[in-house]
Amino acid sequence: MITRIVMLNFQPDKVDEFLEIFNQNKQVLAKSDGCIRLEIFKSTNDTDTYVTISNWQSEEHLEMYRQSELFKDIWSKVKPLFNNKAEAWTLNTVN
Repeated sequence: MITRIVMLNFQPDKVDEFLEIFNQNKQVLAKSDGCIRLEIFKSTNDTDTYVTISNWQSEEHLEMYRQSELFKDIWSKVKPLFNNKAEAWTLNTVN
């Protein structure tokens, strides 16, 4: 299993638009092949910054999602709303 963390910082007047896009797509995104869990968090220090954390069965499953039409559609709508470039990390659990 891998964990994907993505930090997103939005233009202040675009946050509601992002949340609408996320909420419209979260159910189908969470049902993507290999997606185990999807959560979204809001920064306590910066009201324009959100973090998504998702768990995937494997890096291959994440990559299949990232190449999907679903991802391309969502990303094309969300990317113009950014205030800063998104930051992403893919992590393995350390036992």
